[in-house]
Amino acid sequence: MSVSYRTVGDGPPVVMLHATALSQAMWRAFGYVNALRDSHRLVLIDFRGHGRSDKPHVSSAYAMDLLVGDVLAVLDEERIDSADVFGYSLGSRVALSLATSTPERVRRLVLGGTSSRVQAGAFDALFFPGCAAVLAEDGMDAFIDRWEQHRGTPVDPATRMAFSVNDAIALAAYMRELDRDPGVPDSALAALPHPTLAFVGADDDTRLADTEHVVEAIPDARMLIVPGRDHATTPAASEEILAEVAPFLSEN
Repeated sequence: MSVSYRTVGDGPPVVMLHATALSQAMWRAFGYVNALRDSHRLVLIDFRGHGRSDKPHVSSAYAMDLLVGDVLAVLDEERIDSADVFGYSLGSRVALSLATSTPERVRRLVLGGTSSRVQAGAFDALFFPGCAAVLAEDGMDAFIDRWEQHRGTPVDPATRMAFSVNDAIALAAYMRELDRDPGVPDSALAALPHPTLAFVGADDDTRLADTEHVVEAIPDARMLIVPGRDHATTPAASEEILAEVAPFLSEN
């Protein structure tokens, strides 16, 4: 399995984990790389099934332990003992599994639009009911059209372009496997020793309550609620998010 990644900048390492159907490019597009590269060594990873990484069509290839294993393999390749981990949506879910399974490899957590709950139905809630089947049978254009109908608003051109380059069958396989993920138990969250900052859009009906739950479960976690943003549009509020995240990543 080939996993694509790149490193940018210099300083303490920060692993950046993107959202479903996007890639490491999201961090550049929304300004996070330019804002953080002068103070941190950014490790930008494409999850398997996304970006320039391999895209298997078998659902079992996307088990959570394999996604976590890919991140650990990159850390090992770069000889990074531990790093701050910054994830959004899928990326934050992988970050939680990484932190609970190998806490010694994580220094801080930044969790955007996150969830620790059982994942059954999560993608139907994020996009629209039956979204994996539409991807597998009708392709990405049909998926985006149905998503826009369900949202009641158009998908912005940058997001549409980012989604369009995906392998629809691989993405459907990934969704079906993650739909079986049991989530992270509250007892594991309560044992996390890492400083944690979470953020979520005030209008994110799918993840606001889940993010609040994670913050309540992790000792001393903090939360930023971004006004006027839903799950799809929150990452674009980078100026407001970075005003909290940048100093958090620079704390001793």
